[in-house]
Amino acid sequence: MSGRAIEARVSQRAFFGVSALLFTVSTAVTIAGAASMSAMGEMPMPGGWTMSAAWMPMCGQTWPDLAASFLGMWVVMMVAMMLPSLVPMLWRYREAVGGAGVTGLGWLTVVVGVGYFFVWTAFGVAAFPLGVALAALEMQQPALARAVPFAMGVIVLIAGALQFTAWKTRRLACCRETPRRCLMSSALPADATTAWRHGLRLGLHCSYCCAGLTTVLLVAGVMDLRVMAAVTAAITVERLAPRGERAARVIGVGIVGAGVFLIARAVGLG
Repeated sequence: MSGRAIEARVSQRAFFGVSALLFTVSTAVTIAGAASMSAMGEMPMPGGWTMSAAWMPMCGQTWPDLAASFLGMWVVMMVAMMLPSLVPMLWRYREAVGGAGVTGLGWLTVVVGVGYFFVWTAFGVAAFPLGVALAALEMQQPALARAVPFAMGVIVLIAGALQFTAWKTRRLACCRETPRRCLMSSALPADATTAWRHGLRLGLHCSYCCAGLTTVLLVAGVMDLRVMAAVTAAITVERLAPRGERAARVIGVGIVGAGVFLIARAVGLG
């Protein structure tokens, strides 16, 4: 075996080893953070539901502390949730750039990953004040709080219906095909600036494609491990399955069913 082949194999093992370690650590931290959040308790609200501690400061906690805690947890959670579908994209990037004889491949891969998760971090920065504002309104307006279970079901139902739209099909196709069709044009010349832009591009495509599923996460339980696991599985399957469009529709059936269930339960409680 040539020295170049040995070097490529070592690089491959290092890439997948680091990816597996990062996934394991981020998953463990996410589970620990969710358990800690659960231990803080939730606030009972009119309408028979409870508000997560993610949207309100605990005793002695300032708003900046709460924002930093939420954003830190959000970033770690996104790494755990999105890494399974990101790793194949990063690997194809490495193959394309490495095939062009570029050096510093590990560093460039890191830059692409950081750019990708920067987009998701920005999403969390936007979601936090919106969640806090809605939580404050719900605590001040009992009538609004009582409508939350029904509204949650409607939002989940709409997110499920989005899985069947032409918009979702285009977004998913773009997300699945971007690493193949557009990789060389968006990744070369291979330098830090181009790698950063490529990571941003992948992150934007991914956030568009996952908008409905991310909404389900935020609405149904941003710190609920069961919801996180379900959304992670859905994103991974529709992104990597041989027939992603069909997988997206099957997932849509499940989400629509969950929305109908939530609506029916809200009406029953009302």
